[in-house]
Amino acid sequence: MCGRFVITSPPEALRRIFGYLEQPNFPPRHNIAPTQPIPVVLIENGTRHFHLMRWGLIPSWVKDPRKFTLLINARSETVLDKPAFKNAVRRRRCLIPADGYYEWQVVDGRKRPYFIYRRDRQPLGLAGLAETWMGPNGEELDTVAIVTTAASPELSALHHRVPVAIDEVDFARWLDCSEDSADPVLKLMVPPPDGTFTWHEVSRRVNHADNDDAQLVLPITDEERAAEEAPKAAKRPARKPPPVATDDGQGSLF
Repeated sequence: MCGRFVITSPPEALRRIFGYLEQPNFPPRHNIAPTQPIPVVLIENGTRHFHLMRWGLIPSWVKDPRKFTLLINARSETVLDKPAFKNAVRRRRCLIPADGYYEWQVVDGRKRPYFIYRRDRQPLGLAGLAETWMGPNGEELDTVAIVTTAASPELSALHHRVPVAIDEVDFARWLDCSEDSADPVLKLMVPPPDGTFTWHEVSRRVNHADNDDAQLVLPITDEERAAEEAPKAAKRPARKPPPVATDDGQGSLF
C-alpha cells in the first residue's frame, strides 16, 4: 500500500518532467498524509494540467462522504470491477508527482518506518485515479487514490504491496483517456523491476503527520534508534504542595 509519501523536487523541475502548463510554487513536503491536498497531473482538453486534489477518493455516487470509507489506494487487480474505481480507471487517470514514499515493517515486535525512493533519485509519477464529488448544495471536491499492485520480490521484503510508478516514457499513455478504456494501460500497472528502488530506515517521528521536515527522510542513526526503543520512564505523580500552616498565635521553630 501507500499511506505516506514525499515531494522534494523543485516545482520547476517537476513542471518540466510532467509537462503541465501551470507554474505552481509549492514547498517541499516530507510527510504527506491521507486527506491532505496533493499535486495531481491530468489531461484536460488535450493538454496536461496541474491540480490540487484531496488524497482519499470519493466516488461521485456517494451521498454522505462522512459515512464512506476513505479510499487512499486502489488495487490494480480489481480496479476494473470495483464500483468506486471502474469509471475512473477508464476516464480519469492521472499522475501524482513524488520523490519517494514510506512503508512500515514489523521487526522484533516493533513497527519501523522505511523511506523508499528511486536508486537514481529521480522523481516518480505515481499512477492515480481521480473523481469529483458533488454535494447536494452544489459543492465540489476533487479527490484521488493511488493505484497499488503486488510487490516485486525485492520490495516484498518490506511490504507485499507497492504503489504503481509509471515510467516517464509512458506518461502520455497513462494519461490518455480518449479511448474510454483501460485496456491500453493494463500492462503499466505492474511493480518496478528489481534494482529500481532502494530504501533505508528512518525515525519513527514520521508516524506523526504533524511532523514534516527534511530530517524525516534521513537514515536513522544508532543513537536515535536506541533512544526511540528505550523504555519510557514512568511518569512520576505530581508533588502535592505542602499544607499551609495555620497561624495559631503560638509561633513555631520548624
